[in-house]
Amino acid sequence: MGIESMTGFARAAGTTGVHGWAWEIRSVNGRGLDVRVRVPPGLEILAEAARKRLSGALRRGTLHVNRAVSSDAGPPRPRVNETVLAALLAAIEALPASGIDRPTFDGLLAVRGVVEYADEAQDVLGAVEKPALAGLEAAVEALQEARADEGRALEAIVLGHVETISRLASEAEHHPARRSEAIRARIAAQVEALLGSANGLDPQRLHQEAALIAVRADIREEIDRLHAHVAALRELLAKGGPIGRKLDFLAQEFGREASTLCAKANDPDLSRIGLDLRTVVDQMREQVQNVE
Repeated sequence: MGIESMTGFARAAGTTGVHGWAWEIRSVNGRGLDVRVRVPPGLEILAEAARKRLSGALRRGTLHVNRAVSSDAGPPRPRVNETVLAALLAAIEALPASGIDRPTFDGLLAVRGVVEYADEAQDVLGAVEKPALAGLEAAVEALQEARADEGRALEAIVLGHVETISRLASEAEHHPARRSEAIRARIAAQVEALLGSANGLDPQRLHQEAALIAVRADIREEIDRLHAHVAALRELLAKGGPIGRKLDFLAQEFGREASTLCAKANDPDLSRIGLDLRTVVDQMREQVQNVE
C-alpha cells in the first residue's frame, strides 16, 4: 500500500435525455476531512450521497464538490388534453338547440385546461438521479486515482530527502571535528580561555564549566536520533496508508535534532552540515504536509 496525496481533481459528466450533468471534485490539504457540496435546488439527495461516499473513501483533505445540471429541452411544448376536450365536446352536444353558433375549434382550444404546456426540464431529479449517482462513483474513483498518482510522486521526493538527511548525518558522524583528539583540543582551548579570563576561579566551578563544554561538544545523541528517525520514516513509507500526521511529526523531530546539532557544532564544517540538514528537513516537511 502506497501513500496518497490530499490534493487532486476529478470530473465525470454525462447526458440523460435532454438533461446534462457533471460532477467536479477538487481536493486540497486539510487537518481532517471536510466535504463541501454544492448542488442545484431540488437535488439535495445527491449532495447527501456525495458526502456519504467521500467520507467512506477518504480520511483527510478539504473537498469541494460541485454538481451541475443543464437542460436542452427548449421552451415548453403545447399538448392537447384530450380528456378535457372530449368532456367539453360532450357537454356542448348535450346542450339544447338555441340558435347560437357552435363553438369554433380555436374557441375550444382557448378554454382553460384544454391546452397544456409540457416542460421537459421539470422533474430533473427523477431523470438524472440514477445516472448521476453512477457518475459520482466514477468521479470518486478518479479522484482516488489522482491522489494515489500524486502520492507516488510525493513518496519519491520524500525518499530523496531522507537519503540526503541520512548522508548528512553520516558526514557529521565521521567528520574529523568529532574525533576525540579534536574535541579534547577544543575543550583545552576553552578551559585555558576560562583560566585566563577569570582571576581566582573556583576549581569546582572550573570542573563544572569543563564538563559543560564537553557535553556541548558531543553530538552523538543527535546523530543517533537522526539515524533512528530515518529508519522510522522509511518503515512508515514502506507500510503506506494514511500516515501524513506521523510523517509530519517525524519531520518536526528531524528539525529539532538539526537545530540542536547546529547549536552544539563548534566547527564551521559541522555548522554547515547542520544548516544543510535544516534546509532539507524544511523542504521535506513541506512535502509531507500534502500526504493524507
